[in-house]
Amino acid sequence: MLEILPLFFCVKGNFEQFPDMENMSIQELQHIITEELFFFEKEPEAGQANQESNHTSETEKPKTLPKTVHIDGVTPPKEELKPEPLSVRGKFEKGILVLHEEEQLRPEVMEMLVNMINAVGHSMNEVGLLSSKELEGRTLAELYDLNAHIVLKFGRLKHPINALPASDYQIHTEGETEYLFADALTTISEEKALKGKLWNTLKILFNISKK
Repeated sequence: MLEILPLFFCVKGNFEQFPDMENMSIQELQHIITEELFFFEKEPEAGQANQESNHTSETEKPKTLPKTVHIDGVTPPKEELKPEPLSVRGKFEKGILVLHEEEQLRPEVMEMLVNMINAVGHSMNEVGLLSSKELEGRTLAELYDLNAHIVLKFGRLKHPINALPASDYQIHTEGETEYLFADALTTISEEKALKGKLWNTLKILFNISKK
C-alpha cells in the first residue's frame, strides 16, 4: 500500500499557507508544491502481517495423502489332518484282537499263539494283530473303533489301554468287550507255569468245558 508522507523539507511558506495540505489530493498538491514528491510503501500492521503469513503457510502446506491400510488376506484355517484308521494284521473275521509287546513275533512264539487260538476253537483268520509300535501315539477311542469283541493284551504297550483296571490273567469286561491281560508272549513261551496260567484263563474266556 502506498501512502503520501508530508514533506517537511518542502517550502515552509507553502505549509504554513496551507495547513490542511496533508489532506489534499495529489491533483491539488501539484499546484502548490514544485519539489519532487516521494511515495513510500506503507508497512502492513503487525496483526495483518501475521494473518497473511499464516494464510501463506497454510496454503503452502503439502496435502497429506490418506494412509493406505493394507489388509492381509484372510488365511483359511488349516484342516486338521486326521491319522489313518488303525489297520490290523490278519483277517479279523470274529473280532478277536491280539495286542503284543514285541515289534515282531519270532516263529516259535507265533507258533505258540496259533496253537493257543486253535485250542480254544478258533482260527487265525478270526484274529487281528497289532504290535506296541503300531499302537504308539494312538488313542483309546481309535482302538475302540475296531469293534473288537475279545482283546488279548500280552506285555506292556505304548498305549492308554494299559490304564484299564484289569489284572493280569483275570477277565475284565467293559460293555460288550472282554479283556485278558497277560505277560509278553515271548515271556510266556519260555515259562511253562505261565503257559498253564494263561490256558486256564483262556478256557474261562472262551467257555471251554473240561473233558
